[in-house]
Amino acid sequence: MPKNGEPIEVEAGGRKVRVSSPDKVYFPARGITKRQVVEHYVAVGEPLLRAIGERPTTLKRYVDGVEGEWFYAKRVPKGAPEWVETAKITFPSGRTADEVCPTEPAVFAWAANLGTFDFHPWPVRRPDVDHPDELRIDVDPPDEAGFADAVEVAGVVREVLDSAGLVGYPKTSGGRGVHVLVRIRPEWDFIDVRHAVIALGREVERRIPDKATIAWWKEERGGRVFIDYNQAARDRTVASSWSVRGTPRATVSTPLTWDLLTEVDPDDFDVLTAGAFYAERGDLHAPMDEQAFGIETLLEWYARDERDHGLGEMPYPPDYPKMPGEPKRVQPSKARDDT
Repeated sequence: MPKNGEPIEVEAGGRKVRVSSPDKVYFPARGITKRQVVEHYVAVGEPLLRAIGERPTTLKRYVDGVEGEWFYAKRVPKGAPEWVETAKITFPSGRTADEVCPTEPAVFAWAANLGTFDFHPWPVRRPDVDHPDELRIDVDPPDEAGFADAVEVAGVVREVLDSAGLVGYPKTSGGRGVHVLVRIRPEWDFIDVRHAVIALGREVERRIPDKATIAWWKEERGGRVFIDYNQAARDRTVASSWSVRGTPRATVSTPLTWDLLTEVDPDDFDVLTAGAFYAERGDLHAPMDEQAFGIETLLEWYARDERDHGLGEMPYPPDYPKMPGEPKRVQPSKARDDT
């Protein structure tokens, strides 16, 4: 018998999916196998499809398990079944790619068989890949902070969203952070949506300046929780709800309510427990699709900050082409006076 067991078949959404080497250990610290990762994705296939169905999706693959090298698969893998559909996206460089575009739960089991842990969907749907329908706020604590700090800042994010007439839905990132998702109308491009997140982050920073920051350069953050506005840029994504994360514990990014967010620990949710949590609680983010919001107020705040406070564009990630209005892309301690 092969070392990692004979291939098996699992049923996902009415389709049979072949799983090779099902007993291959993906998370040695806990003995969690490929089979268990696949079974997790079968268990949460329905809410995961609601969350990322019809979205171009990057696969984060760990073909040798969590202790091996990982890579992002931004193009549909060769040999994919004909029922694995794709969507064409355009990178900031202008190049294009056909990415996996989930349309049925079997896609998740198939991808997990390829060593996919995380699904990183674009905030767009296939009919219109240039206008996001999801505002994503990544609340990212530094090494010296923790989940409780991220939860505190996320609470202020919620207050600011309310001030802007928006409703956000929180989830664990699967690490120490928190993601907040808002359903928006697909009427604005990536630049506008990124500006909206910048405006929101600035307002959070004003309310709790000792706790939160949107400073791009780490040397300016002073141990504060970072609102990562560049996760709203084109081709930047966060791990989806129900995604397995590359942590020794096999944690899972899990949708929550605001009340639950203050009561849980991110380690409560992993490959062995997240499916049961969904079975008990249901899809806590299902109401997000009941209403799509506008970002006009956030864009008004951005324009106000630029007009009245001289706060305009902020640095993009280093692999981006120089963007209109962007300040110098150099950390302040290394910047030289032009004169």
